[in-house]
Amino acid sequence: MSDLYERSRARRACEDQGRERPLTVHHLNQLLLVCSIVLLVAVAAVRISSRSGLPSLLVYLGIGVLMGQDGIGDIHFDNAELTQVIGYAALVVILAEGGLGTKWKEIKPALPAASALALVGVAVSVGVTATAAHHLIGLEWRQALIIGAVVSSTDAAAVFSVLRKIPLPARVTGTLEAESGFNDAPVVILVVAFSMAGPTEHWYVLVGKIALELAIGAAVGLAVGWLGSWGLRHVALPASGLYPIAVMAIAVAAYAAGALAHGSGFLAVYLAAMVMGNARLPHWPATRGFADGLGWLAQIGMFVLLGLLVTPSELGDDVVPALLIGLVLTMVARPLSIVACLTPFRVPWAEQALMSWAGLRGAVPIILATIPMVNGVEGSRRIFNIVFILVVVYTLVQGPTLPWLARKLHLGDRSEAADLGIESAPLERLRGHLLSVAIPEGSRMHGVEVHELRLPAGSAVTLVVREGKSFVPLPSTVLRRGDELLVVATDPVRDAAERRLRAVGRGGKLAGWLGTSGNGT
Repeated sequence: MSDLYERSRARRACEDQGRERPLTVHHLNQLLLVCSIVLLVAVAAVRISSRSGLPSLLVYLGIGVLMGQDGIGDIHFDNAELTQVIGYAALVVILAEGGLGTKWKEIKPALPAASALALVGVAVSVGVTATAAHHLIGLEWRQALIIGAVVSSTDAAAVFSVLRKIPLPARVTGTLEAESGFNDAPVVILVVAFSMAGPTEHWYVLVGKIALELAIGAAVGLAVGWLGSWGLRHVALPASGLYPIAVMAIAVAAYAAGALAHGSGFLAVYLAAMVMGNARLPHWPATRGFADGLGWLAQIGMFVLLGLLVTPSELGDDVVPALLIGLVLTMVARPLSIVACLTPFRVPWAEQALMSWAGLRGAVPIILATIPMVNGVEGSRRIFNIVFILVVVYTLVQGPTLPWLARKLHLGDRSEAADLGIESAPLERLRGHLLSVAIPEGSRMHGVEVHELRLPAGSAVTLVVREGKSFVPLPSTVLRRGDELLVVATDPVRDAAERRLRAVGRGGKLAGWLGTSGNGT
């Protein structure tokens, strides 16, 4: 009786105060239906973006705008603080997915150049862009510095989604991917510093903070990634489906540990994921698929939410300022930062030109533009609108034209032998591994006979799948592009077998004798 009385009194209180009734199961079902429809539309839009060459952010932002208060959905949403929190969470997942897919052998030579771009390059970009915003647009110095810092960060999601579809030299791809993973930390520090009330700290104080946070974040990320990899390789979980969850949990833990240690959580999660991604963890195919799906979900949710936050009817007066600032950023600030940072490393001019054009902006600058809104900076709404227009317009221009520019600069890397796709699943009780090997187009394993693979003792090719049909190969069976091989290897020779397979994929049957190793050397 007391429960009935309490529910009745609560219902009368809601009616007396004119408030809406509590959420019911019917309302929840409607919400789930709407979310499912939006998600299906966004997933279908992936095909549009992949076929057109447009970064997916434009498609998802468009969905959010259509759902917003000026669109057909007429949803009124103006919570910048909630958008910032969700955006940060989504960015953690995106960086984790990007780190898991980053190959150490490609990024290692690019680390010095990428670090220079993340520090010196950001400083050059902020200075040039802020000066242009102050003198050309007439913004106050604080607002100009905020815009300069916000748009100086290249977006990891945009870079990963576009560059991995273009056959570029490994040095170019590695530098751009590492830069997008590294430069979030200094930019976040600068935006927060410029958005705080009171006088801005001296430049040398900001430089010290950036260096300290990067050092702490790097140390935490590498430590967490190494410990997580060691644990996953030595502790057998009861179900294979737990490995992907454990990997993502470790990556998120790296972000949290880095942030709590007053370091760069974004750098920590990227490095931790990269360490795990190169550690040959058990059930790696399932882990990569799970992370890839989470990454897409994070992108969809983040971009749709940012599209909801913008009010298209307010953008008209800020179109010209956004175009001017974007023009200075793209044609002056970005090339200057590239030249200043990469010339000492003797990077060819053609590669510098491509990397100048490939400084893709995405959701990260839009998320960072919510920081001055949350802190109540004067003119913050205009800053957000300018950044939104700039990102949309220049991503629309830069993304689809990157392949064309790469061809014009003769930087297409199609002649290089394609790397094999090798997936591994452990056979714990049998103390062995199953290696699934896909021979792609361009692999020099095409035309090699099985016995010419010269796999180490303790490993063998047990099955070949060709054109949908499987058969047990003979030593004289000739391998072809498009084949899938099933290789069984014992624990002691598992790594050696994979190295040999990759070597043959790169150098053909004479790999090893001609100096081509599985490490790409």
